[in-house]
Amino acid sequence: MSDNHSEGVLPPWLIAQLERLLPQNGHAWLLHGPSGLGQYELALGLAQAWLCEHPTPVGACHRCSSCHEVEVRTHSDLCVLMPETELLALGWPLSEKAQSEIDDKKRKPSKEIRVEALRDAIEFSQRTSAKGRGKVVLLFPAEMMNHVSANALLKTLEEPPGDTRFVLASRSAHLLLPTIRSRCMTHTMAFPPDAQARQWLIEQGVASQDAGLWLAACGQRPQDALALAREGASTASWLAFPQAMRAGDVTMVREWSAQRLVSTLHKLCHDQMALCIGGAPRFFPASSLVEGCTMARLSSWSKALNTSMRSVEHPYNAGLMQEALVNQARLALHSGRKSAP
Repeated sequence: MSDNHSEGVLPPWLIAQLERLLPQNGHAWLLHGPSGLGQYELALGLAQAWLCEHPTPVGACHRCSSCHEVEVRTHSDLCVLMPETELLALGWPLSEKAQSEIDDKKRKPSKEIRVEALRDAIEFSQRTSAKGRGKVVLLFPAEMMNHVSANALLKTLEEPPGDTRFVLASRSAHLLLPTIRSRCMTHTMAFPPDAQARQWLIEQGVASQDAGLWLAACGQRPQDALALAREGASTASWLAFPQAMRAGDVTMVREWSAQRLVSTLHKLCHDQMALCIGGAPRFFPASSLVEGCTMARLSSWSKALNTSMRSVEHPYNAGLMQEALVNQARLALHSGRKSAP
């Protein structure tokens, strides 16, 4: 599992949400919201509490054999459906067949929730509970089902086995079939209060003077802020980013993935547009932004970034894509001047 959380210990904003969700009935939940708010951890907290031998109003007891089996990834009544890349990253075992195929270099770990895995989960949901407390199927990120997988799940959600609960966690719920969304009770992930999020980041090892900047850089989403802080970037480099893009400095982003670069440029473009109309920037301090950009050029840049996002997972050439993206930024950030240098 990611080391963002110790096993069984949820951040305070998730404990509060878990306490609200546990008393509610329903065979299927959809936890949704943007990344970095803890959908996966909340989904696992729900599953663990549902399976716990001695549940409390605020979740699982974390002492019984059922809780231990969830924490060591061996609970016979819990089925976790994720892309294989996520399973590996979070410490969940693959099926013997999938592990063998990947070990033998027959294929790479899947980035989608495979239909074979979903069919196994449906078969799992129809079996008798091994421990007598029902069964749980956890899907994350739920939007990574393809259409075949989603349609297979839909049939089970329409006529769910009596003792099986489903919890779907999503960072892009709009990508799910409307018929799947309509068959789930929904919960929108809450943003933590700023002070609570800062304190949590400090407890995870982020310097107290940097916590606020990283939170702002990630739109107040604490897990994303922690990931950004742990990537090794300095707050100085974040503050220098707008002017570096204005200067066309590709060297600053040479080690970045295409996805990270496009995402950061989106944030910069958003803040420059806000500044242009007299609004408050969200991700960068106003003092680090570029004055005098034109809205027309910024709007064109935003559309170009949206186009780039469609191919960001498979850039034809990472170096050329970086140069093209930085040049787009340079032109947009010089748009208030007569000519770009």
